[in-house]
Amino acid sequence: MRSDPEVLATDLRACLGPLLRRLRQAKVDDELTPSQTAVLVRLYREGPSTSSALAVAEGVRPQSMGAIVAALVARGLVVRAPDPADGRRVVLSLSDTGRDGVRGARRERSRRLTAALRDELTADERALLAAAVPLLDRVSRRV
Repeated sequence: MRSDPEVLATDLRACLGPLLRRLRQAKVDDELTPSQTAVLVRLYREGPSTSSALAVAEGVRPQSMGAIVAALVARGLVVRAPDPADGRRVVLSLSDTGRDGVRGARRERSRRLTAALRDELTADERALLAAAVPLLDRVSRRV
């Protein structure tokens, strides 16, 4: 039965996983690695951070994060600045170029999803999906 939580969980993973992968194809820059993109998005969402805090948040070794950050700095997407509270530390933040890139990728993902909803679903189906969004949001906070 489709309302059985185990079956429903399987069905949701089967349809949401490919949806998210397809949306991620609208990258900030085609040459960025998934790790570099994740750091840009984290800085966009959470604001400035240190390399060590990013390493912990992303679950990678500090040395690996150092390489990721160095590549982003070299491309002008991230800037380094001394920590105002502790001059020995370096704070990383998005440059204007990095911020514009993340916003552009978000706009493209939104455009693609909007087009798919418009082209693939009837008005009644869109209303049904809209009614499910608060439920999915509630479940996503619990996972």
